[in-house]
Amino acid sequence: MTPRPGSGGRTKSGKPRPGTGGYGKRRLEGKGPTPPAHMRPGHPAQRKAAAAGTSSTSPNAKASGGPGKGGANRSGPRTRAPGSAEVVVGRNAVLESLRARVPATALHVGPRLDSDERIGEAVMLATDAGIPVVEAGRGELDRITAGAVHQGLALRIRPYQYVHPDDLAAAGDPPLIVALDGVTDPRNLGAVARSVAAFGGDGVLVPARRSAGVTSGAWKASAGALARVPVAQASNLAAALSSYQEAGLFVVGLAADGPSLVSDLDLADGPLVLVVGSEGRGLSRLIAQRCDVLARIPMPGQAESLNAGVAAGIALYEVARRRAAAGG
Repeated sequence: MTPRPGSGGRTKSGKPRPGTGGYGKRRLEGKGPTPPAHMRPGHPAQRKAAAAGTSSTSPNAKASGGPGKGGANRSGPRTRAPGSAEVVVGRNAVLESLRARVPATALHVGPRLDSDERIGEAVMLATDAGIPVVEAGRGELDRITAGAVHQGLALRIRPYQYVHPDDLAAAGDPPLIVALDGVTDPRNLGAVARSVAAFGGDGVLVPARRSAGVTSGAWKASAGALARVPVAQASNLAAALSSYQEAGLFVVGLAADGPSLVSDLDLADGPLVLVVGSEGRGLSRLIAQRCDVLARIPMPGQAESLNAGVAAGIALYEVARRRAAAGG
């Protein structure tokens, strides 16, 4: 019997049928790269992503806080969408947030936890702060934390209510505002808010995108100052600064190569916006061009730059000192 080309298998006589070398009608085709775990139907990671409300077919599911390396499977704050509630997970992270009096709406505690003094302290702190303590099963905790390693504790943080940029300009007489350009570390935002509170500022302005927001990390770094210092979000930072200028505020950018010294600012006793850039990169070109004045902080030491929290604190001190001198 003559075997049919490309049929594979064996003939009736038991002899192996020749293959087609990959050129027949049923030739093999590549299937492409193996999809990540959270995109494979039936995989545990995909089921967790689906339970958390993330799309199992989206390539961005990991980045949006689903399971996977670099996503929400680590302890600490879970990645969140802007304006949504944040969930802090893990015993140490939850306990630190409660000690810092980060505003929260609920503490979720898993049942039958191993004996751990951190759990008892977390429950005690939440109770003293009037935060509801809710017992949750493991499945419920997995859903709340999107599959993160929660260690039986999850703390829901109250969404921060940002104010409008115009509200900051109307807060002081004269107003003193700190704007952040390219600052992405929430701890720097918290440190800036703490300095604003210490030196009589009226608020902090941040861009709505590619910028630090008010998270649990910002609350902890502010040492409670964010409860007193309002933060505004601007959809376009350059446009917001232009609006401030039209309202009579002077915009001063901190730059390492600025021609003026912060200590010599004649504008300090007037309505003022201090713009602080990111460490290393500094102000973006567009924002630097928008400023009325570029001022520098003299640094006789070896450091090339300061982080945003330190730079803002020094500049605010100098403004407060000159304002006190002018008022006296």
